[in-house]
Amino acid sequence: MKIKNKYLKLNKIIILFCFLIGFNVHAQPVIAEGNVPNNSSKQAILAKLYSIYGQENVIDRIQIRQVVAPTDWSNIVTDVINEDLKKVKHGMLTIKGSDIQLTGKVSNSYEIHDTTERFKGLIPENYRLNAQLSVNQAEQKIIDAALKNRIIEFESGSAILATSGIQILDEMVSALNKVSGKKIRIIGHTDSSGDTNKNLMLSQQRAEAVKAYLIAKNLPVHLLSTEGSGSSKPVADNATAEGRKRNRRIEFEVL
Repeated sequence: MKIKNKYLKLNKIIILFCFLIGFNVHAQPVIAEGNVPNNSSKQAILAKLYSIYGQENVIDRIQIRQVVAPTDWSNIVTDVINEDLKKVKHGMLTIKGSDIQLTGKVSNSYEIHDTTERFKGLIPENYRLNAQLSVNQAEQKIIDAALKNRIIEFESGSAILATSGIQILDEMVSALNKVSGKKIRIIGHTDSSGDTNKNLMLSQQRAEAVKAYLIAKNLPVHLLSTEGSGSSKPVADNATAEGRKRNRRIEFEVL
């Protein structure tokens, strides 16, 4: 059995499958190229790419060749092409037969574990995943050094910034300007107290409040995005007051 590589090239992330796919998540087009065994495989792969990146952002260079693929290979490839790929920058995903390799940079150390585990859950046991992810260190280190693991606090149960939270954000503005031109995701987190859905909504509202404050400080609106994670990603034990305080946090990810 011989299957040629296919690649997905992203400027900020390069993804390689048993076919090679290339794409730039936000600006440049996704270039899908390589060899697949039949037209149905090609169309299924393209349809998945279109659904994630938009048809206008995908360039089709996939070739149909006399290659033999493992059983259900096309379905497994389309499962691997998922929204989590957008979290990997300067990377490559290669699928060659039943061997899958994912390399690249993610925003923080938590994403290394989470992304690897998600991909492991997408492939059958007879496939092999080699994930080599690292933190997008240069710009992320600037942001992390400015935040210094401090908690941007809000008024209890609300999305109103506390005075101490404003002071930290004022210090963050300088660091965020140092990574000018980079997209920043602002992520809100809560502890596990109370209703899960309300926590999710509150975390989103707090991320939006931080974004609004930073925009008022003249940071470019098009470079800032938000996400609310609720209580789903704790960094400390919610059973203690100190742990709950640490979990009520705002994170900044360089994309």
